[in-house]
Amino acid sequence: MTKSNSLTPAQSSRQRNHKMRAIVQTEYGSTDMLSLQEVDKPILSNNGVLVRVHAAAVHAGDWHLMRGTPFITRLIFGGILKPKIKILGMDMAGTVEAIGKDVTQFHIGDEVFGDLSGCGFGAFAEYVCATETALALKPINTSFEEAATVPAASMTALQGLRDLGQIQAGQKVLINGASGGVGSFAVQLAKVFGAEVTAVCSTKKMEMVRSLGADHVIDYTQTDVTKNGQLYDLIFDAAAYRSVFDYLPLLTTEGTYVLVGGSTARFFQVMFFGAWISRISHRQVKCLASKPNQSDLVILRDLLEARKITPFIDRLYKLSEVPTAIRHLEERQVIGKVAIVV
Repeated sequence: MTKSNSLTPAQSSRQRNHKMRAIVQTEYGSTDMLSLQEVDKPILSNNGVLVRVHAAAVHAGDWHLMRGTPFITRLIFGGILKPKIKILGMDMAGTVEAIGKDVTQFHIGDEVFGDLSGCGFGAFAEYVCATETALALKPINTSFEEAATVPAASMTALQGLRDLGQIQAGQKVLINGASGGVGSFAVQLAKVFGAEVTAVCSTKKMEMVRSLGADHVIDYTQTDVTKNGQLYDLIFDAAAYRSVFDYLPLLTTEGTYVLVGGSTARFFQVMFFGAWISRISHRQVKCLASKPNQSDLVILRDLLEARKITPFIDRLYKLSEVPTAIRHLEERQVIGKVAIVV
């Protein structure tokens, strides 16, 4: 009896189905430039991992790339006049659908999560092809939606506190923008490092920030944190909308200020003048350029599985609602993170 080479109906259907739905952008601009389209599935490379995306998350990096601002974003990711990256989305979680012949770390069916900003973005789609070093096995005790909100935001928080801030147990740490995606992870990670955490947020977000473990919570609508008389060893600024010079008096001698998010003007102030400010103030003033990497992703996965950090999801959106989700993030209406259910 000869073995049949014919395809099963399911196999035949998969071979014919080379299309997927994705949020596509062809011009820089507002969320009006984003549309749900049917496009070709990504082509699997020898060192690539094809992932069926179950969930994604919106990050500030997505809307910077969408608008093409600040202009340095266009220089880094290509596309001076038009975006080179057509499908946004840096954070995602899903299931491995196929692997290239050179992939050694993953198998078909593995549940994974990762930050795709270093390998082309593309999470706002039903499928994405990523390098294996951009991924890690998903924490076993988190949903796809929860896992998708973790990579970029928590990696930014980890690298800002550990690498630039050189955080130590027992230090007093101030976290500005504590209710946002990066800030909410920073509060939890600072507690993991053994710090005494003071978190700054607005009135309606105080309860959420307390639930993350902050020792003290300051409502910036009622209290000017720069005038409370407290000194800090480390200031982690995830919402830099005022000058770094306002925060220098709050630092202990040789204390450290780390900027990780906020206005473009403040970013450039610290990026270009941070070394000079450090010299004249005798404090460390630094600006973080987060670098996605697999080793930090594994560290974060282990912390999630140990329940030492937990994602806080404000809302869930459908893939077709990505423009609305990005708009809410731009308008600073989000507490914690938002997840996209693909």
